[in-house]
Amino acid sequence: MIPITELIGFVLHIDKYLSTIIQTYDTWTYAFIFIIIFLETGLVLTPFLPGDSLLFASGSFAALGSLNLGIVFTVLTIAAILGDTANYAFGYYLGPKVFKKENARFLKREYLERTNDFYKRFGKKTIVLARFVPIVRTFAPFIAGIGKMKYWEFLKFNIFGAILWVGLFTLSGYYFGTIPIVQENFSLVIIGIIIVSVIPIIIEIIRSRKKTEPKKDFTPLSLR
Repeated sequence: MIPITELIGFVLHIDKYLSTIIQTYDTWTYAFIFIIIFLETGLVLTPFLPGDSLLFASGSFAALGSLNLGIVFTVLTIAAILGDTANYAFGYYLGPKVFKKENARFLKREYLERTNDFYKRFGKKTIVLARFVPIVRTFAPFIAGIGKMKYWEFLKFNIFGAILWVGLFTLSGYYFGTIPIVQENFSLVIIGIIIVSVIPIIIEIIRSRKKTEPKKDFTPLSLR
C-alpha cells in the first residue's frame, strides 16, 4: 500500500510528476492520465487517486504547449465515461454478492451510505453532481449498478457529467494554470481545489451528526 505521505505529496505536486512524465514518455503521457482517471472513477478500491488535480494540471500543461488540449479533453472524457461504466457493471453484477458479507474488507460502508444519501437528495442527477465530489464520485456509479438503474438512462447522465467535469477542470487549468502566481503556488491551488471539492462532504457530515435517528443498515435504494 502507498504510504499516505507519498500519496499526499503526489497529489499536491502533481504538476512536477506530470512534467517529469511528459519529458520522459512524451505522447505516452496521454495513456498515463487515461489510466489514472479510469481507475479513479472505475474502481471503488482507488478513490484516493487524483482526479480534479490531474485534470487541472493536464489543462495547465496543454496551455504551455506540452500537451494538446483537444487530445487531453477527449482522452480524459472517454476515461471518465468508461470508468463510470465499468463501476456501474461491478455494482450491477458483483455489488449484491459483496454486501451479503458483513465484513466487506476493502469497501468502506460509510462511503456507500454517504453516496446513498446523495441519491436520496438528488435522485439520478447524482451521477452528474457526484463528478465534483471526491470519493462520492467513485461510489456513485457503483450504487447505481447495485440499484439496477436502467443502463441507457445511466449512460446519459454519465456522458453529460463526464463532459462537464473534464471540461470545467481542464479548461480552468488551461486558462488559469499558466498565470505566474498560480504556477508559483501550484500546491496551494491544488489544496484549494481539494477543499472546494470536499465542502459538500463536510456539509453532509454536519447534517448527519445533527440527526438523532438510530443508524439503519445500508440498503441501496432502487434506481429503476
